[in-house]
Amino acid sequence: MRKLPGYAGLVVGVVAVAMAVYHVYVRLTVYAPDQHALLFITLAFALVLSFLLWPRRKGATPDRIPWSDLVLAGLSLLCVGYMFANYEYVVNRFPTAEPLSATDMLVGGLAILLTLEATRRTIGAALPIVAIVFVAYGLTGPWLPGWLHHRGLSLEIATDQTFFTTEGLFGVPLSVAGTYVILFIVFGAFLEKSGAGQFFMNFANAIAGGARGGPGKVAVVSSSLFGTISGSAVANVMVDGWLTIPMMKKTGFKPEAAAAIEAVASTGGQIMPPIMGAAAFVMAEFQGVSYTRVMIAAAIPALFYYGALFAAIHLNAVRTGLKGIPREELPILAHIIVRQGHLFLPVVILLALLVLGFTPTYGAIMATAGVIVISWLRRGTGLGLNACIAALREGAENTVPVAMACATAGIVIGIVLQTGLALRFTAFLVEFAGGSLVPALLITMVAGIILGMGMPTTPAYIMQAALLVPAITKLGVEPMAAHMFAFYFSCLSAVTPPVALAVYAAAAIGGANLWRSGIQAMKFAAAGFIVPFFFVYNPSLLFSGPWDEILRAMLTGSIGVVALAAALEGHFVRTARWFERALLLAAALLLIDPAASTDVIGLGVLGAAILVQKFWSPRSGTPGGGP
Repeated sequence: MRKLPGYAGLVVGVVAVAMAVYHVYVRLTVYAPDQHALLFITLAFALVLSFLLWPRRKGATPDRIPWSDLVLAGLSLLCVGYMFANYEYVVNRFPTAEPLSATDMLVGGLAILLTLEATRRTIGAALPIVAIVFVAYGLTGPWLPGWLHHRGLSLEIATDQTFFTTEGLFGVPLSVAGTYVILFIVFGAFLEKSGAGQFFMNFANAIAGGARGGPGKVAVVSSSLFGTISGSAVANVMVDGWLTIPMMKKTGFKPEAAAAIEAVASTGGQIMPPIMGAAAFVMAEFQGVSYTRVMIAAAIPALFYYGALFAAIHLNAVRTGLKGIPREELPILAHIIVRQGHLFLPVVILLALLVLGFTPTYGAIMATAGVIVISWLRRGTGLGLNACIAALREGAENTVPVAMACATAGIVIGIVLQTGLALRFTAFLVEFAGGSLVPALLITMVAGIILGMGMPTTPAYIMQAALLVPAITKLGVEPMAAHMFAFYFSCLSAVTPPVALAVYAAAAIGGANLWRSGIQAMKFAAAGFIVPFFFVYNPSLLFSGPWDEILRAMLTGSIGVVALAAALEGHFVRTARWFERALLLAAALLLIDPAASTDVIGLGVLGAAILVQKFWSPRSGTPGGGP
């Protein structure tokens, strides 16, 4: 992204601040424009900032804007201006029934190309390529074989569906970006400016730094908290990793283990309530439920994810004889809470408002206001005018890649709807799976990981929601479980080789081998790969069902993820032999399964594993033996 000095930087800063202020304003006033106008303005801001801040190619001059990019920004304004100039016509016409004029075709085609180019600049080429493939699919339907065959879209129909309706570029994904996501990103920017990020790190150090493997546990606590600010795995790594990875290496963690811990902890920020990634807001819109419902459903799986990681770090440290950070180097918890504890109150405010039933937009705005007010409770943390302006600017700039990804994902959704691909693909997948759920889940898992390798979590999840989730729900899975399943594997692609972006970032900081770091990351993130299969079959893990079942599932599942960590790390009471690891793994899978019968068997198997580890010496090979 360009760092523009002087007049150019001032102008771009004004545009970014205006974008943030506008989206806050429309949620506070009764004179807010309708949804069409809001989305037009959101796209206009995002396109203009994309061309002004992101160069055409890497290595381009970082401190100036070439004329070609100014022209593209101007064309973006002309395209959106055309929609406002013909607002009544655009809003009230019958899409795909009334023919487009030559000017409509020109504006629509140009806007689509500008959107694809802006997306390429901000998040890379993978998603624009996918969108182009889907557009080509829509145009070439009559010549395609088998279930891919359809009657085909004309160029006019494809343009109409994509740009002149609310089921394409201006569909649900962009609506979520312009309604919810920007407000939460702005909230995160204000939190960061208030010093909350440093508070999270100090807090984590104070409570976990002195324990065995303390720096690794600090990474878990701080990254899960920092997820509240960034919502991005790579961003978490780049902010936390510079501190946590050297600390881990200093206390004896191997570089690969340090990189894997930070990558896995940072990836969990997207699945950790109360503020999850942008895809969680899209999930709520797709299902027609509140974001609070999504947040509650995500709580137990997130607990298992971080619980397994925490246990794995502890067992890894015990197995390798690692110590914590010396006590004299640690901050004192009481001092941290007294001096900086007030910085956590905005997160509490947000969570309370969401639980009480207020809308996410209201909660985000009130929590942001809370950051400003609360920051002045202690000397040295108060946010002045300059800091507030900087937070608004950063919030808008960080929203642009999300908005462009959502706009381009909307292009794909429009083609899928217009061609009926979702229905045909659902029928094909159900037939291919032979009516069995397991193959359909495995296909969805692989698709989520592959899609997530080349694009951010949000568009990767949207692709699955359009094509794969309907097939899973048709096989009897509850909608929330099906959507959460797809969401999880879109997130976990960040730590799944060969393209594991969070691992790449952490390995670069730690000087670690990429492949060994990636394999270690998959071990640390094992709960994330396993738990989704269980909540598909038993939604009590998503807070659905009787309370006694939910509480039992939480308790036994928590024991299960510790057993899982022990099996993968090869250490529990002591270093485990292969059959002891097999017992621990079996116990883990049985305990994570919420069914009462598997819990009883799982506890028995775990008890057997503990007895074997405690009383069967690996040296003598006989019960009760020992050196």
